[in-house]
Amino acid sequence: MTLPVVAVVGRPNVGKSTLFNRVIGRRLAIVDDQPGVTRDRNFSPADWAGRHFYIVDTGGVIEDSDRPMDRLVREQAEVAIREADVLVLVTDGKEGLHPLDQKVAEMLRSSGKPVVLAVNKMDNLPRDPAHHEFWELGLGEPHAVSAGSGKGSGDLLDRIVELLPAADALPDDPTQIRVAVVGKPNVGKSSLVNRLFGEERVVVSDEAGTTRDPVDSTMAYHGRNLVFVDTAGLRRQAKVKEDLEYYSYVRTERVVRDADVCLMLIDGTQGISHQDLRIMEQAWEAGAGVVLVVNKWDLVEKDGFTADLMVKAMRERTPFLQWVPVLFASALTGQRVRKALDMVLEAEAQRQRRIDTSDVNDVLQRLVGRQPPPHSRGRPVKIRYGTQVRVAPPTFVLFSNLPREVPAHYLRYIHNGFRDAWEFTGTPIRIFFRESNTS
Repeated sequence: MTLPVVAVVGRPNVGKSTLFNRVIGRRLAIVDDQPGVTRDRNFSPADWAGRHFYIVDTGGVIEDSDRPMDRLVREQAEVAIREADVLVLVTDGKEGLHPLDQKVAEMLRSSGKPVVLAVNKMDNLPRDPAHHEFWELGLGEPHAVSAGSGKGSGDLLDRIVELLPAADALPDDPTQIRVAVVGKPNVGKSSLVNRLFGEERVVVSDEAGTTRDPVDSTMAYHGRNLVFVDTAGLRRQAKVKEDLEYYSYVRTERVVRDADVCLMLIDGTQGISHQDLRIMEQAWEAGAGVVLVVNKWDLVEKDGFTADLMVKAMRERTPFLQWVPVLFASALTGQRVRKALDMVLEAEAQRQRRIDTSDVNDVLQRLVGRQPPPHSRGRPVKIRYGTQVRVAPPTFVLFSNLPREVPAHYLRYIHNGFRDAWEFTGTPIRIFFRESNTS
C-alpha cells in the first residue's frame, strides 16, 4: 500500500466497526450488538480534509483467551498494528475504563507508533464528561465521539490526519482488477487467498463461516493490481437465519456484482452442487468473468475418476460452464494455485476484448446465410448488421426489421456462433436486438 494506514483496535463491542463505517461513509463492516462480529481485517480507502489513507477495522482483542478463534483474531489485530502508521484505540464511554483497555493501551505504546484515543458511545456530548477518566491510559487527550451519530468524529479525524505521514492522493488505477473469491462456506476460500499471498491475510479455521465481512488484499502481478476480496460463504437463502449471517450474505452478493472476475471455489471431494451453480450464474449474469477452481483436488479419491470426466459432467449439467475455465488445485499444498492468477488475467482480457465492426458483420452474415431467422406470422425476419457497443462484458447490438420477433433459440444460435468465432473464454457476452431504420 502506498497510502498511509490507520488501524482501529480495541476490545470487543466498543464500536470499532461503527467508527470504521462512519469514516468511510458507508456500511462496509458488519455491525451487530453481538461481540466478536469482526474477525478479519477490513481494509478500505478513506479521506478527510484532502488527505487519503487506508483505514483498517480489526477484530476485538481478547487477552489470554485459549479459544482458537480468539487467538486468531488477536493475531490479526497484531498484524494490523504492525502494518499501521497511526493507531486508533477505541474504548466504551458508557462502560467506562476497562482492565482490557489498559492491556491494549500497553500493547499500542510498545509499538512506538502514534496513537489516537477515541472514547465512543458519548451520545450526550458535550454535556457528558465521562471521557475524562480515560486520561488514565496515558495516551494523551481522549477524543469523545459517538460513532453512531457522528458527534465528535470530525475532531477525531482532524487529529488522525495531523499524525499521518506524507503520502500522495489516491490515484485512479486503470491496472486494477477486482477479484471476488466466492463459494459455499468452508471450501477453502481464505486458504486460497493466504496461499496466493504467502501470509495469513485472512482468518482460516475449520469452523465453517469464519469469514463474515469481505476482506480486500492487493497484489501486483504482471503489471496489474489484483484486488482479492475474500467473501463469506454463500448459503441457500432459505438457510440464512441469523441476522448476522444474512448481512454477510447480502454483502457477498454486492461484492459479486461489483467484481471484475469471480474465482468460484468448490470442494473437489463433494463435487458441484446446485448452490455452486447458482453462485456462478449470479456472477455470470452480473457481467463478471468467472474462473472455476476445484479445490482440495489432492484429497479426491481418483480411482478412474479424472479431471476431464468431472469437467464433462459439469458442462453437461449446465451449458454455460463450457465457456468457464476450470482449474484443479489444492490451497493446502499449493498445487497449481498460482495458475489461478494467469486465468484471472485471461478472463479479464477476454472481458475487455473488442471486435472490429467489420469482423462482427463478417461472422454475422455467415451465420445468417447458413441459417436464416424463421419467419414471423408470414413476414421474413431480417438481421441487417451488428456492432459491439461496449466491453466488460462484451456487448453486441444487432439491427433487425423485426427485433421483437427474433426467437430465443435463434439468439442462442447467434450467441454460439460468436463464441465459435472468438471464444470469449471466462466471460459472458450479451447480445441485444434493435430495430433498423431501413425497410
